Amino acid sequence: MTKKEILNLENRLYEAIKNSDVKELDELLHHDLLFIIPSGETITKEMDLDTYRNGNLKIHELIPNVEELKIIDDLAVITLQMNLKGTYRDESFEAKYRYIRFWKDCLDGIKVVGGSGISI
Repeated sequence: MTKKEILNLENRLYEAIKNSDVKELDELLHHDLLFIIPSGETITKEMDLDTYRNGNLKIHELIPNVEELKIIDDLAVITLQMNLKGTYRDESFEAKYRYIRFWKDCLDGIKVVGGSGISI
């Protein structure tokens, strides 16, 4: 696992989010994913995918700014700020978030296994 690999996976993730690409998101997210969203709720992979399947979340603009990326054995930890514009349940939003995401090298490839996001 290299920093370059993780940054490439992050870029794939950003594109999947912008395009509501459930197939790509399904490939990038581990089946046991746990993620804390800005509201404080913990969601699973299926909950996240359902948000895109149902069309509840649509991202029109996503501008990431990576702060730190550390490789620890078979785990990568990345922190970033992200400006997002889009709609959630047909209501427009524009916000800045800080995320931490954990990528793990698993038997079926490098996957997101967890993370958290807060509004800043």
